[in-house]
Amino acid sequence: MQTSKRALDGRAVATVVTLCFLWGLSQVSIKAASTGVSPIFQAAARSIIAACLVALWARARGLPLMHRDRTLVHGLTIGCLFGTEFVFVYLGLYYTTASHAVIFLYTAPLFVALGAHWLLPAETMTARTGAGLLLAFAGVLATFWDSLQAPSRLQLLGDLLSLAAGFLWAATSLYLKRIVRTSMTPSQMLFYQLAFSAVQLSAMTLLLESRRVTALGPLVLGSIAYQGIVVAFASYLAWFWLIQAYPVSHVSAFTFFTPIFGILLGGVLLHDPLTAHLLMGGALVVAGMTLVNWPRHGREPL
Repeated sequence: MQTSKRALDGRAVATVVTLCFLWGLSQVSIKAASTGVSPIFQAAARSIIAACLVALWARARGLPLMHRDRTLVHGLTIGCLFGTEFVFVYLGLYYTTASHAVIFLYTAPLFVALGAHWLLPAETMTARTGAGLLLAFAGVLATFWDSLQAPSRLQLLGDLLSLAAGFLWAATSLYLKRIVRTSMTPSQMLFYQLAFSAVQLSAMTLLLESRRVTALGPLVLGSIAYQGIVVAFASYLAWFWLIQAYPVSHVSAFTFFTPIFGILLGGVLLHDPLTAHLLMGGALVVAGMTLVNWPRHGREPL
């Protein structure tokens, strides 16, 4: 039975914009922590911290987190997708700037729109969606062009890794929506992603990274704590509350603020060069995402 959801109010808008700021700052914190810890180890630490906090939060409220049926297999699948996504996120940020990474990562809603056209019959592509995809594709090309002007082509590698992370984020979203939407609660979805990715990422860092920690100063430790406690735990729970209480399509429309915050914070805090190509690419991706995600009049939100 579908519960009615209230119209977006000032508290909801303020909450989602704050979340977008926190997610934009997340890219900066990953880049800052990479000066003292290896990329996959950092991702593993984030998942471990957040998974433990989600487990404690659920236990305090008496909420079940694990299944005993084949749904557990779906949990393993989304956990592996989530873990692999963050391998690309963290490796990408090792080579490229936070401003570039946030643009490519937030192509995910556009990949979702493209995949939904074939996988979700109720969400076929419209003319507006197609225009949004074309704008976003132009933005991606403009941002790639900015990397081609960089002294090192390694930045281009980081861009490609970040784009792959956006694709995997979209794949996770589509899998959840198509396969397991009705068999998991939001807290279970979050726990499966964090817990299974924690195991996967821990194994990968042990196998692939010989030097996992090089310097543990206050900035590095604070950045890792921010990613695990504020972003992966608190902000995700707040997001799940938002999409349960308000129409998800209306809330999602505001996520275009994240790349804006990410670009600006990267420039201010990390001194990322804010070139004309970068700003044009970011603007085109934001415009495309807005066209794709803005709720259609008269459409019942999912």
